[in-house]
Amino acid sequence: MQLTFDGETVRGGNEARERFYDARGYGRPHDGGLELAPVEAGHLLFRGDVTTVRDDRDDSGEGIGFESLLASRAVSEVDFFVYKELRDRGFYLSPTDSADVTDFIVYPRGQGPWDDAVAYRVTTLSERATIDAGTLQAIARGIDAEEDEASTGVLAVVDEESEVTYLELDVPTLSGSTYHDIPSFEGDLLSDRVLVPEPPAALHDRAFYGQRLDRDDDRVQLSLVEAAYLSSRGDLAVGVEDVADADAIVDRGREVEGERFDRRLRVYDALRSAGIVPKTGFKFGADFRTYADVDSVDDLGHSEFLVRALPADHSFVPRDLSLDVRLAHGVRKRMLFALTVQGGIDWLSAERLTP
Repeated sequence: MQLTFDGETVRGGNEARERFYDARGYGRPHDGGLELAPVEAGHLLFRGDVTTVRDDRDDSGEGIGFESLLASRAVSEVDFFVYKELRDRGFYLSPTDSADVTDFIVYPRGQGPWDDAVAYRVTTLSERATIDAGTLQAIARGIDAEEDEASTGVLAVVDEESEVTYLELDVPTLSGSTYHDIPSFEGDLLSDRVLVPEPPAALHDRAFYGQRLDRDDDRVQLSLVEAAYLSSRGDLAVGVEDVADADAIVDRGREVEGERFDRRLRVYDALRSAGIVPKTGFKFGADFRTYADVDSVDDLGHSEFLVRALPADHSFVPRDLSLDVRLAHGVRKRMLFALTVQGGIDWLSAERLTP
């Protein structure tokens, strides 16, 4: 059985189709024979199912082996290690067209390219590369998926030792039940927070704004982002002469944090508007941790997300992305990225996946 390579596609006849596609899900039927992507041919060469592939561009007639194919860069080693790892896990998978954001379509165990179901749509990435937020959102949304709406968008990161880490990406719909009416009140603007000497009872105890100065002290301190949000709603007034309350707090926030403050305030506003309580995520290296359902601070449940507020054009380094996801998992939370775009927030969640 002879397989031939034209620089882009590996082809074989009817015997190759029966042996590799019909029995094991490699390639796709074409004109009574078989077409293989280079990564599929590379895997067959690696396994020894095929000894060499003839290069149609080489008149010498010498065959191409596994090492030669990989060295030719016709096959990305990153793609190869992901393909091999998923095959080792018992999956059939198919490479996609190079124009797609997805590199591989992975079928449910026991199914293959002759079935309609798709389990994962996988995009590969080297740990040394970067990936922009827009691409991650496209993976999460399955932007090139048509009828396989149940499939999961996955980023497969290959490290320098060729081990693969899988990250499941999603665009979550955020909602909570924490809405409380708070009577207007006054506070004092300090250097980087607001002190409320006589807070309404609901401010901290039920709506979970700020922190008490002490367990037995009724006074509440608000972060600048909490204060700016409450002031913009008309709930909080601060004693600043000749300056609008909200503007004074925002200006102070910008002095303290720079442009990051505006980004965090937009995310805070969006979360509160969805009925979710954001609190500082500093201890976890994030901007916020969130609580969807708060009836009373005395009976506070577990927070669900760690949130990082990022610009829409942010480029992710895989090492940092993996660190965020692992940290969130270690404290029983999901990692949520809030991408601030004109007119709103784009949400992107990420968590570890074992296919």
